[in-house]
Amino acid sequence: MISVEDWALIRRLVADGVPQRQVARDLGIGRSTVARAVASDGPPKYERPAVPTSFTPFEPAVRQLLVTTPDMPATVIAERVGWTGSITWFREHVRQLRPEHRPVDPSDRLTWLAGDAAQCDLWFPPKKIPLEDGSTALLPVMVITAAHSRFMVAKMIPTRHTQDLLLAMWLLLQQMGRVPRRLIWDNESGIGRGKRHAEGVGAFTGALATTLQRLKPYDPESKGLVERRNGFFETSFMPGRDFSSPADFDAQFGDWLGLANGRVVRTIKARPTDLLDADRAAMLPLPPVAPMVGWVNRVRLGRDYYVRVDSNDYSVDPNVIGRFVDVHADLARVEVRHEGRLVAAHDRVWARGMTITDPVHVAAAKVLREQFQLPRPADPDEGLARDLADYDRAFGLIDGGLTDDAADGTADGLSDGEVA
Repeated sequence: MISVEDWALIRRLVADGVPQRQVARDLGIGRSTVARAVASDGPPKYERPAVPTSFTPFEPAVRQLLVTTPDMPATVIAERVGWTGSITWFREHVRQLRPEHRPVDPSDRLTWLAGDAAQCDLWFPPKKIPLEDGSTALLPVMVITAAHSRFMVAKMIPTRHTQDLLLAMWLLLQQMGRVPRRLIWDNESGIGRGKRHAEGVGAFTGALATTLQRLKPYDPESKGLVERRNGFFETSFMPGRDFSSPADFDAQFGDWLGLANGRVVRTIKARPTDLLDADRAAMLPLPPVAPMVGWVNRVRLGRDYYVRVDSNDYSVDPNVIGRFVDVHADLARVEVRHEGRLVAAHDRVWARGMTITDPVHVAAAKVLREQFQLPRPADPDEGLARDLADYDRAFGLIDGGLTDDAADGTADGLSDGEVA
């Protein structure tokens, strides 16, 4: 068998008009070899003929198992078919057969119209962020990518609860300045499970006049835009960066997104900032009245004058103990009101299981406690104030004896047959 170099040389010489007999003589090869090289459609290659191996007797049984269970582990298949040889050798053959038995799942190329959709997702940066109590935590980042322009906005949030997800979505949509006609999510538990949205999601999308579309399982291509950008963040933004707080992360990430949105995206051959105006023009306007988002609760304030938001407790003015108070919290602030009057205001803490106390509330509680513990003055109206002589007259007794009327069986003011 001749080499690829000899094959190319033979074809070049014959193409230049050199007779095949002379080519064979000059190269020291047979004329039949030259003729085959000229007649061949491609370069010569070595092909080993298929021969039976130790796996061949087991192949039909392996294929039968893969037909019913394409994802069955190779170790389980080996046990079922009675394989006793090298498991590495067995895995290699199973790996070659498995794609033939997996169900086909084609993915279409999607076309995103201007203003039609934005893809939403949570990205978890692979670096812990310092919190208020000195601890660190891996915090999620809400990312929204406009599908047509590929414009990206993002915000770090403390939890994956529905309240914080809706808060972040509203803040990011305000940054975009318009509302896409569809907000595309995967099956995030804070957004919804199965056929139902989480509580509050329907009211939120109704206020925005948009549609929230949750994808079916095993459909990653429909949200591939934002998924690919999550990987882009980890390779292009995260390396070499340190963060002192969630606010510091947002500041650094926001500056970097300004640069990233100005870069040409290979798939659309344009910069997101250049397409953003056309994308926004086809979106819906922001609602005239902001949707109700955040942590909202109405509770009766107990003797322990604290209210809970997420996992933290915040102090309240003890003067409203026993009354109903309205609690509202966003990503940055916690406020408590009684009949519209502000009775507590705190910065929201992102750490877990903390107690946040206002010294003014402690001082007010001390005063109330001291007033409660003071001895109460005696009430002059309390006790028996009626003259005992009234009872003597009622029973006909005066100075320990009976009256004349009582002695003869009658009482003053009573006629015969009447009972006093």
